[in-house]
This record gives sequence, structure tokens and C-alpha cells, in this order.
Amino acid sequence: MHARKLRDAVHKDIYLTAEEVAVVDTPQMQRLRGVRQLGAAYYVYPSAHHTRFEHCLGTCWMAKRIVAQIEASGSFTFPEVEKRAVFQAALVHDVTHIPFGHTFEDERRLLERHDRSARRYAYLLGSGELADILGSTEAGRLALRILSPDVRVSAAQGYLEQIVGGTIGADLLDYLRRDNYFCGLSYEFDDRVFDYFRVSDGELVLDLQQDGFFRPDALSEITNLLRIRYVLSERVYYHHAKMAAGVMISKAVERALRAGLSEEKLCTLTDDALIYYLDEHFGRDPALAELLGDFRQRRLFKRCYMLSRRIGEDRVAEAVRKYHFNEADSRGKVERSIAEALGADEHRVAVYCAPAGMYLKEAEVQVTVPGGKTARLSSLNREEIQVLKRQHQELWRLYVFLSPMLGERLAHAACACEEVLGLPNELPAERRGGLL
Repeated sequence: MHARKLRDAVHKDIYLTAEEVAVVDTPQMQRLRGVRQLGAAYYVYPSAHHTRFEHCLGTCWMAKRIVAQIEASGSFTFPEVEKRAVFQAALVHDVTHIPFGHTFEDERRLLERHDRSARRYAYLLGSGELADILGSTEAGRLALRILSPDVRVSAAQGYLEQIVGGTIGADLLDYLRRDNYFCGLSYEFDDRVFDYFRVSDGELVLDLQQDGFFRPDALSEITNLLRIRYVLSERVYYHHAKMAAGVMISKAVERALRAGLSEEKLCTLTDDALIYYLDEHFGRDPALAELLGDFRQRRLFKRCYMLSRRIGEDRVAEAVRKYHFNEADSRGKVERSIAEALGADEHRVAVYCAPAGMYLKEAEVQVTVPGGKTARLSSLNREEIQVLKRQHQELWRLYVFLSPMLGERLAHAACACEEVLGLPNELPAERRGGLL
């Protein structure tokens, strides 16, 4: 096995050691070539077909750049085994992703998040070729601890986890650039952001001081990362058409899970293989077959009802408890009630509810300020940061989506939703049941 230089669309040349190449060439990593980074976002942005595999390579490269800049600053030197471990952890950090992972985990909450699932970690990193390679070296075993949902690294080595997946770390820096590039957006950050990374008291921090003086240029560049993250949330991650496609494939998988589909099987599939597998093994269910057919043909569900944060924080919290966390099958009950009011089948109605906080977590990154003190970025009380946090929270939505198969009944759906949910529809009349 030899070291390799790879050409990446976003970062250009990426260099992998022979040890890292061996990791990349395992079946567990190669599966990620077929798992799209942004799930069904390609129905909105046709070029958004980039994969978890590319993202893992990019995250490894970003980790190498962070470590190199920290060492170049003279503030900290990494033991060789830690460097190898953090690069390998960055390389495999998304290996536990399943097809359309965030759609099932974060939007409909059918399954536990990939990075918190001990079951999925055991299946993909506890045995098999990848586990054998990582388990054969000290660096690889440390990489496994960095990624484990149960066994954490010591507090004195917290920076290892933070370099890979911290509020601002290698994972974020890759996907900000990669998602922007493949969605055709034009937001970018300057490479000088790497200069601000430091290790302090076992934590990864961003340094906003130099020679005892505050650096406004550093604050501006870090704030720019928050701005890019907000734009991606607004235009991509929470786009209503992406959500509509997501609830369709989620409802299909939900039916398959009830009929015997296992999480372990999902761990072996790619996006396209999942669609094929559902059709082959569960396609006798006419509702599931209809959902898959409409998904394939981009006959997406239509918005007919929407709520925003204007309903008040107490009602937002109640909606999240019922329809995001699906307390006592509240989401299913509402979907069935709306379907009954319209004389429709339940599978043709979907409720989507965003999580409550919608926090711009990147604003909570640890920074150092003059005097060597460490604080959260949001605590600096800079106006633009607070505005971005508020704007991100305002992206919260609850939608009711309906199948276009309902035809003329779409025109009456808003009234049915208002009656069932008990709140007036905020979606403009011209948007109800229209094109996505």
C-alpha cells in the first residue's frame, strides 16, 4: 500500500498516507460513495450529488490543515500517535451514516443519530475489515475512542474530538465549502481562518487576540463562517421541497421498519440500493409502492399548511414535543385526522416539524480574548452574531404536506389542517398546493 495524492473538486490536491489509504479501501468506507451528503437535496439543487465519501476525504484534509497551523503557531505540538489518530477519525467519522441518514434521524426521528448510536457503531466499527485495520495500531484504537458514542477520550485530550467534529472543526469547514460548491452557491471563507486555531487547556479554541490586542479581523472571519452556515440552512438544509422529498422517503421507510426492515440492513445500503431494496422486499404494500414511485418521479408532496415562530414560544415547544419528538404518536394521529377529514389515505399526508432550538451552535465555539481568557463566541455580545442567531431560530417551521394524488382535495386541505391543528394557516393562499 502506498501514499496517494487525490484530486478533489473543492480542496484540489489531498494527500493520504499509506495507513489512511488502507482505511479508505475498506468496504465500509467504499459504501459511502453511494450515500449522498445532502440526502434528497438534489431534487432542489440538481448538482447536489456529492457523497459522504468525498466529505470524509475533505474532513480528513481539513483536520490536517488545522493540526499543521496549530503546530506552525508554536503554541502546541501533537504527539505523532495523536495526529495519526485524529486524521483517521476524521476520515471515518461518517461511516455510520445510513442512506438519507439525517432525514430519518433528525426530521422524522425514526432512528437514533448516527454519531450517538452504539448499535450502529458496533455494527460498522466494532467488527469487519475497517475495525480490524483501526484496531491493529495504537493510533487506530485512539481514533475509535474519538468516535465512540460510549467511550470518550480523556478530558485532557478533548481537542481531538473537537478537531474532528467540534462546533467549528474539520467537519464543518469541509461541508461549508462542499455544500456551497455543489449547490451552486457562492459563499466562501478565507483560508486565514486556519491561523486562529489553538489548543488551550485540553480544548480546541479560536484565538481572537494577538500580542495582547483584540483582533477584529479574526472575529470578522469567524462571523463569516456563521453567516455561511445560516445561508445553507435557509436555502438548502431547511428548503421546503427538500423537506417534502424527505418526508416521502421517511414515510416509506417507516412502513418498512414496521414490516421488518432492520437498522443493520440499512447500514449495508446506499441511497439507490435502499430504493431498490424497499421496492423488492416491501413493494407489495401499495402505499409504500406509491410513495417510492412518486419519489422516483419527483412527484413531490405539496405544502398546504405552515406555522412559524409567530405562534409563540410556548406553542412552538408544544408542537415540537408532539410532532418532532412524536410524543404518544401525536404526529401519526394528526396525519390520520387530516386524512380522514379529506377522505384520503393516511400515507398521503405528512407532518414535518423542525426541532425547537434551531440554535446556530457554531456561535458557541470557544474563543480566547485579550488577557488569555476563554469565552463562548456568543458571549462577546457582537450585534451581527446575535442577529444571525435570531435569524436562524426564525427558520423554524411546521408544515403539512399532501400528496399531489389528492388532486382537487388540495384546495380544501388548509381548512382541514386548521381545524385539526387549531391554529390559522400562515402559508399564503397562492402557495398552498402549488409547485415546489
